[in-house]
Amino acid sequence: MNSTNNINYIEEDEIDLRELFATIWSNKFKIIFFTFIVTSLTIVYALKIPNSYKSSVILAPQEQSKGMSLGGLSALAGMAGINLGGGSMDAYNSLNTIINNYGFQKMLIKKYNLSEKLTKKEMDKNLVFALGYRGIYDLFSSNKKGDKTQDEIEFDTIKQLKKIISLSSDKKSGAITLSATLPDRFLAKKLVEIYLSESTAYLRKLDMQDINKKIKYYKNELANISDIELKTQISQLMSALVQKRVLSNASEFYVVKEMTKPEVAYIKDKAKPKRALIVIVGFITSIILAIFLVFFLEFLKNNKEES
Repeated sequence: MNSTNNINYIEEDEIDLRELFATIWSNKFKIIFFTFIVTSLTIVYALKIPNSYKSSVILAPQEQSKGMSLGGLSALAGMAGINLGGGSMDAYNSLNTIINNYGFQKMLIKKYNLSEKLTKKEMDKNLVFALGYRGIYDLFSSNKKGDKTQDEIEFDTIKQLKKIISLSSDKKSGAITLSATLPDRFLAKKLVEIYLSESTAYLRKLDMQDINKKIKYYKNELANISDIELKTQISQLMSALVQKRVLSNASEFYVVKEMTKPEVAYIKDKAKPKRALIVIVGFITSIILAIFLVFFLEFLKNNKEES
């Protein structure tokens, strides 16, 4: 009895599969037509997107505490709230904090007029397209400016820059990579140079202000201290701060040094888009959607006939 039931279930399954394939086969031209339309639109979209290029610089963190003979000053400096090694944060976290700071971003936008430079109109002359054809891009693109306030323009530019600028760190080697990905490969290189120069200069300025304040404070304290041993300790502490200031100003970039220089990407060395992948995904997705629509329409048709 059980074997008979199993045979019936198998036969029912076979009939269902046949019906499914029969439905697909009977609607094959609809599926082909739908797939062709969607894939064609995907190709048009892929051709519309300009190439994006990456420019990057590899940085090595500088160990500023090396070469400074501090002896027993580290404990004294810690009690005084001073870190003689260049800050409590490492180079990567320091740079990442500054680069993502809203005030810092706003300063860069105003100083280098980035809101204007990142517009389609400004980057247009350096755009590169697949097959060297930009007709589709020109057909759909628009350079119209909305009625936005200056604050709105700056806010939109900051959001845009966060997608363009990338900072990463290799945990094994400690190397830091600062990069920019943009359709304008020349501007991508320029942005890397701007962010590297300005972020390290900003960090240097903050630390130098802090060091100068401490040195000034300890100079004033020395004038009021009569204890010789304490005077000696504070003098050594001031000496260490002066050493740190000298070492910090001796380097081109603060807390990091360049291992490689940012370059303009080669015209064929695009970072994105992956046009072949876009078209393949569009093709497969269109087939799945077409089959789903066919079964859905068939379901509605059967329900209507039954009712």
